[in-house]
Amino acid sequence: MIRFENVSLQRGVKLLFEEASLTIHPGQSVGLTGRNGTGKSSLFALLLKQYPTDTGEISLPRGWIIAHVAQETPATTSSALDYVLDGDEELRLLQTELENTTDGTHLGELHARLDAIDGYRAGSRAAKLLHGLGFKTEETRQAVSSFSGGWRMRLNLARALMCRSDLLLLDEPTNHLDLDAVMWLEEWLRKYPGTLLLISHDRDFLDSVCKHILNIEHQRVTLYSGNYSSFEKVRADRLANQQAEHEKQQREMAHMQQYVDRFRAQATKAKQAQSRLKALQRMTLISPAHVDSPFHFKFLAPEHQPDPLLTMEDVATGYDDGAPIIQDLNLNIHSGDRIGLLGPNGAGKSTLIKLLAQMLPALSGQLTQAKECQIGYFAQHQVDQLNPEHSPYEHLRQLDPYISDQQGRNFLGGFGFQGERALEIVAPFSGGEKARLALALIVYQRPNLLLLDEPTNHLDIEMRQALVEALQEFQGAMLIVSHDRFLLRATCDQLWLVDNQRVLDFKGDLDDYRRWLSNRDNNSDIEQPHKLDGANASSRKDQKRRQAQQRQQLRPLKRKAEQLEARVEKLQQQSETLEQQLTDSDIYQEQRKQELRQLLEEKGAIDTELMETEERWMQALEELEAAQLLCA
Repeated sequence: MIRFENVSLQRGVKLLFEEASLTIHPGQSVGLTGRNGTGKSSLFALLLKQYPTDTGEISLPRGWIIAHVAQETPATTSSALDYVLDGDEELRLLQTELENTTDGTHLGELHARLDAIDGYRAGSRAAKLLHGLGFKTEETRQAVSSFSGGWRMRLNLARALMCRSDLLLLDEPTNHLDLDAVMWLEEWLRKYPGTLLLISHDRDFLDSVCKHILNIEHQRVTLYSGNYSSFEKVRADRLANQQAEHEKQQREMAHMQQYVDRFRAQATKAKQAQSRLKALQRMTLISPAHVDSPFHFKFLAPEHQPDPLLTMEDVATGYDDGAPIIQDLNLNIHSGDRIGLLGPNGAGKSTLIKLLAQMLPALSGQLTQAKECQIGYFAQHQVDQLNPEHSPYEHLRQLDPYISDQQGRNFLGGFGFQGERALEIVAPFSGGEKARLALALIVYQRPNLLLLDEPTNHLDIEMRQALVEALQEFQGAMLIVSHDRFLLRATCDQLWLVDNQRVLDFKGDLDDYRRWLSNRDNNSDIEQPHKLDGANASSRKDQKRRQAQQRQQLRPLKRKAEQLEARVEKLQQQSETLEQQLTDSDIYQEQRKQELRQLLEEKGAIDTELMETEERWMQALEELEAAQLLCA
């Protein structure tokens, strides 16, 4: 178990928490919550022994293996698959020892150890991790150095998951993931057998994965039983009681102070007044419940509300160096539309947002924007557009040179930039602070069409709640791409699905989308969402005929994938059978040397075929997906 005994931690002059005493039992899944800057990541650093406690002790079971996500990724030429496999250090050590060992008895021991850690299926497990996190089969063979920063963070996450750890520390693992990958990670973590500590500002993710909440607040660390929703209720009740006690105490103190002020100068009452004064000084002050968020803002009503805002007729879009990513767009965006965009990784959600924001051209067709359409666009990398040498106030003045000092400070204060913070340069700001500033600049421009691509990255729960409340009152239209399901459910009343180069009307909810993803990944024959704006002009008979033709075209590819999958399973069984034979100590006797050699040769041949067949199987799945794309 993990035990904290009177642990205190201070970073510089700031006290993060003090006298923390708690116990986390093996196998528990714990969500670590608290506002940014309260010490969540620092607590992880204590567990990793990156620096010591100021007071108290932390104890962990001897020999525990701790896995965490590295913040830096070396620009190595190793393949993504090999990089992830390196996460299992024991596997790599055994593989190296096997390559350098000729002694038969020791070989048998090594093979037995490799079998015990499921080492023969390590490549398959690593490939599944990469696939779940959004990597395509051919990308698993690419060099790590070829991936962008966000995808390298996914590689680091996969590497941490590959480690057969006793304790897994995850700090905001969903920040660089899309909704599909978040849902996959959720399922993986629910099955994780070790102890999990998870920092996240995603309510749904915490609710699904964690059974306990460790909250840091007012320099105190408190462990709660139950998921995040349960914690919020318990905390709200506690703070309500605390607030009532605080108000009662304030009334008592005011009454006592009034008595002291009134009778201190009277000789007959001076002794009683002095007694009351001492009692007042001895009183332990009950702090008020700090339940109010530091963020208070709202979107001003748009100056104009043209309808429709955008019209698309037979539009296709993409990049100059390839085929269209999305085509056959026939849709309108009306004032008041509240749309959430869903779709598999790489389907084109961000591409659609960029088209609407006029960051990408229409390759064909006609896109018409209303004359008074005012777009507020928040991109995934919007924070990179901020000038690091300018302050929040200077950024605001660039939008409105005539804004008064007080008006600017009041506006920025609603986004957490109070006092001198509004005048400090942006360069040292955290990711969350930069995201808040980028949102503030969009809000100030009074858009009537909001295009938000992952707006909650780096935002804590308090700011996400403030954003949800502001979006609920927003009077314009909006399209949102987000892996935060709480945000989507609370703000959107339509869901569009971007898939197979089309934008479709998704009639279900987010739970239905999870099932749709599962059916799609399992290559099930599923009913497709409807195309938008009357694109179902064909008769039902014609539609069924086309679907039958598509199934006919896909059947050979599906059969090939199924056959390869069956072959993989058979080879795995054969490999495990031979491995079991190699664990028999008698096989390493001198008189059975020839039999051992034959077993090892057979095992090597089967393992080689297994690796090649797994690769062909993954390639067949890719071909099937590509064919499905063409048939759509």
